[in-house]
Amino acid sequence: MEPNALGLIILIALFALWNLDFVATILNLRSLSSEPPEELADVFDAEKYAKSQDYTRTNARFGVIESVVSLFTLLAFWFAGGFGWIDDLTRSALGNGLPAGLAFLSIIFLGHYLIHLPLSIYATFVIEERFGFNRTTPKTFIIDQIKNLVLSALLGLPLAAGVIWIFGNVEMAWLWAWILFTVVQIVLMWLAPTLILPLFNKFEPMPEGPLRSSIEAMAAKCGFPIGEISVMDGSKRSTKANAYFTGFGKTKRIALYDTLVEEQTDDELVAVLAHEIGHFKCRHIVQRLAVSIVQSAVLFFLLGLAVDRDGAFARELFDAFGVGKITPAVGLVLFGILFTPASRLLGVLSNAWSRKHEFEADAFASDAVGGPGPLISALKKLSAKNLSNLTPHRLRVVLDYSHPPLPERLRALAALRA
Repeated sequence: MEPNALGLIILIALFALWNLDFVATILNLRSLSSEPPEELADVFDAEKYAKSQDYTRTNARFGVIESVVSLFTLLAFWFAGGFGWIDDLTRSALGNGLPAGLAFLSIIFLGHYLIHLPLSIYATFVIEERFGFNRTTPKTFIIDQIKNLVLSALLGLPLAAGVIWIFGNVEMAWLWAWILFTVVQIVLMWLAPTLILPLFNKFEPMPEGPLRSSIEAMAAKCGFPIGEISVMDGSKRSTKANAYFTGFGKTKRIALYDTLVEEQTDDELVAVLAHEIGHFKCRHIVQRLAVSIVQSAVLFFLLGLAVDRDGAFARELFDAFGVGKITPAVGLVLFGILFTPASRLLGVLSNAWSRKHEFEADAFASDAVGGPGPLISALKKLSAKNLSNLTPHRLRVVLDYSHPPLPERLRALAALRA
């Protein structure tokens, strides 16, 4: 099939986006320095630094392969008339109602999943294994995949069914679909710490002792209504270390990877948690949620135009992909492809905002623990542990980094000390 004018615009945008990412990858590799930044020379010896650069190069090459597979499988499926063929198949078997729409979405989802499964296996059992990060056993990997598929069905299919039904039966459908999506999003955020995350990891309450006492004292000083402090068995899958904040209200939880607890001193762990509390106290989480809700409202409004049976734009979009009948289920997929380039560019703004939040949370942590020293030390250890790229090119940072490059964070923290 040959794409129409809108199809050509989408095609050009997809290729332009791929080339932008490819250029960013090349520039990122060229920006690798022969010596670590001065601020990190104490935690990166020659062997460790060479290993981190090798890890960056390996992941960069693999990222290019992933992007080529994603782009060209999409194009092959598109130009072979795959979207129209699956739509005809599901509607001929199940009629024109909701079951056919859910079947269409399920086939597209499973096809995408199966294409990328070998890449996930390679990343886990070859790349991560080679650099000493992987602790995922084949059994754990398989169980994780099954759990993900089951969760996708249990959570995704009812939501998709609700959206499809609304767009097929309700006036001002975009508004009601957006309300449904927002409610589900908030409910899942509330349920995740207690029902979803424990399906994949064990969370043990941090035992009483000097560390917990220090954390509680710091939290009380910050006026943070501390909920549960948990240690997560991150070592079940990887040697990498991290900490994060999740949930809200009575379900909020601060979780530390067990690998982090093993590597950091008590003062460093308190500083890391002060950083996570900083996101809460600086209202970053609320701000991001509010922006996400507003952004989803705009997306659902545009989706309404993309599935309007009487709209010229919807007709043009469906013709671009060789689909004869305008339906909400197919429209969800086609609109997702159409919006991909715009979403990537919006991510640039989102990442810039996130990097600003990280600087603010660092400053909050420094104030909370009486100086930047413990957080500086903790961040250095984390970067060495995770083989971070210390000299990313600015274009790669702008496109993909939700956290500032570590040397920038260290310089900002050192300025606070000064």
